[in-house]
Amino acid sequence: MDRFLVEGGHKLKGSVQISGSKNACLPILVASLLTDEPFILHRVPNLRDVRTTLKILTALGKKVTYENGTATIVADGQLKNTLPYELVKQMRASFWVAGPLLARFKSATIPLPGGCALGARPVDIHLKGFERLGATCATEQGNVVLSAQTLQPAKITLRFPSVGATQNLMMCAALIVGETVLENMAKEPEIDDVAAVLTHMGAEVFNDGKGRLVIRGQKQLHGVEHTVVADRIESGSYMLAAAATRGDVRVEGCVPEHNGILLECLQEVGVPLEIGKDYVHVKPYDTPLKPLRIKTAPYPGFATDLQAPWMTLMTLANGASEVDEDIFENRFMHAPELVRMGADIVTEKSVARITGVKSLSGAHVMASDLRGGFALLMAGLCASGMTEIERVYHIDRGYENPEGKLNALGAKVTRYNPDKDDF
Repeated sequence: MDRFLVEGGHKLKGSVQISGSKNACLPILVASLLTDEPFILHRVPNLRDVRTTLKILTALGKKVTYENGTATIVADGQLKNTLPYELVKQMRASFWVAGPLLARFKSATIPLPGGCALGARPVDIHLKGFERLGATCATEQGNVVLSAQTLQPAKITLRFPSVGATQNLMMCAALIVGETVLENMAKEPEIDDVAAVLTHMGAEVFNDGKGRLVIRGQKQLHGVEHTVVADRIESGSYMLAAAATRGDVRVEGCVPEHNGILLECLQEVGVPLEIGKDYVHVKPYDTPLKPLRIKTAPYPGFATDLQAPWMTLMTLANGASEVDEDIFENRFMHAPELVRMGADIVTEKSVARITGVKSLSGAHVMASDLRGGFALLMAGLCASGMTEIERVYHIDRGYENPEGKLNALGAKVTRYNPDKDDF
């Protein structure tokens, strides 16, 4: 499997173009199942999870082409309403096909996604919503079996503002004639991008911005051409990498307000920023970083997906910081690896306490999840000496060409496979 070799000590400098949002792109690609008409999506990042989603659409009966960041999806015979476990086990987001397939067929059989490195991520919120729409849900031999004689609009209150459940239910409701209301829905910007696509397809979707979403579904939806919104997690990750190396980087093609809390935190710890309409310029600085306590929360709070890269930045602060992870359990797996690089981190349940150190040193480390993997890559950029990172396939799930983008900023990151490459 591929690894990264990172030579530390190089300040990042230049500009980096942000890719389309993975967390918006995946459900939007799945929304193509709601219509037989051509579906064209631009700014689709070349990521492992995206490639898996395109395979899923092909397995369900779509014809898919992907070239230069554009995915074109058209009908290719009879659509299927069952999905093989071999594809589902590769990506939990595959369960998002349940909503569109239930709406199209009034039945669907989807293997349960199974475990996750970040802990339990149950689909019960999805299923309770489907039941409110008129479906029966059963588990048989590891599969979720959904069926309904008819589906009807409903008012659904989510027990937690789950992004996945919000997207799954809004896609299903878009093809149910009448008005469905989602209360306590997720407020992430990716929800708005999915809503824009469904509206262009013929549904009417209204978001009051306070956790209430109204979907007026239609009997039939149309094809669409759409450009995916910028990836706010990739945007934030490169801002943090620039700050950690005390670099001079302009993060372009982003939506700064989508990273509002992060920008406030960066400025509070002493990182100078210039914030434009579609860019954030992280400027160099010489003063010590101030410590800060943060707590992850659903949007617009501090994103759980930026917690790990933030922790890397705080390992270099002057004093004691704290990270309270309030979304997922088991999301501190990167902490012991950072300790191997010289960080001073103590974790207890959902809290990590970080005492800043003068410097990190290169080490052999292992990525255990997507965002923790980028945190280690960031640490390697800051550390003295060489850092070797195993299991970089985790990083590839959510960052398009990370070594290429970082090397264009002056980093020295080499991808290699010890089973194939001769070093």
